Amino acid sequence: MNKQQLFENIKKKQSFLCVGLDTDIKKIPEHLLKEEDPIFAFNKAIIDATAPYCIAYKPNLAFYESMGVKGWIAFEKTVEYIKTNYPDQFIIADAKRGDIGNTSAMYARTFFEELNIDSVTVAPYMGEDSVTPFLTYEGKWVILLALTSNKGSHDFQLTADTEGERLFEKVLRKSQEWANDENMMYVVGATQGRMFEDIRKIVPNHFLLVPGVGAQGGSLEEVCKYGMTKECGLIVNSSRAIIYADKTENFAKVAGEEAQKVQQQMSEQLKAIL
Repeated sequence: MNKQQLFENIKKKQSFLCVGLDTDIKKIPEHLLKEEDPIFAFNKAIIDATAPYCIAYKPNLAFYESMGVKGWIAFEKTVEYIKTNYPDQFIIADAKRGDIGNTSAMYARTFFEELNIDSVTVAPYMGEDSVTPFLTYEGKWVILLALTSNKGSHDFQLTADTEGERLFEKVLRKSQEWANDENMMYVVGATQGRMFEDIRKIVPNHFLLVPGVGAQGGSLEEVCKYGMTKECGLIVNSSRAIIYADKTENFAKVAGEEAQKVQQQMSEQLKAIL
């Protein structure tokens, strides 16, 4: 999916919502534990209920890898289900990979050849040769960690050099030598608020994947005020606030209702650019 197709889908659905599939076997409704594959059964129901209101899904690999082979099977079935039944959805493998070049090449092969996923999150700490293997695949996206929403982001990302350039700013500037806004996005946490202004000075046209709205307390209005571009430029993720909104047999229905509420808020924000 290219940048224009992504924007067209945002306009069509009046949404830039990404539903995070952070599926924890210990948090899903108990009645699903009787299923042959409880994780996939949960994901399938959530996807069917939320697909009309979102433009992307982001399964977080840690939640699947924690279950070994069974988790990987559920992950692969989830990806295939989205691709088969909702082909307009942008799929993000939230894997935060990044290693020396030949290892990154294997990670890229996993997600872009074997699984044929649209995008993968990548950690930039090891530099260019750890990122470029992911950029060799036409039509695929690297989503580079830039400024995250967790407390520990202050430990490294916000530290400045002697000229006052903060580490996340260096990542944004340097990485533009490797790719452009047609195949690279950046992760920027919703809790960073007005920091989006500083980010947009460096990457005015890139899409930003924005976690942290919902359970982590990020403000959608603030993200849009400081981060939205004339092509929207945002994919805002919500995970727990949607998928765990209810633990009864009505969990999927309630998740759909929560996703619709977010979509309606996003539709209001999009009026400024559409």
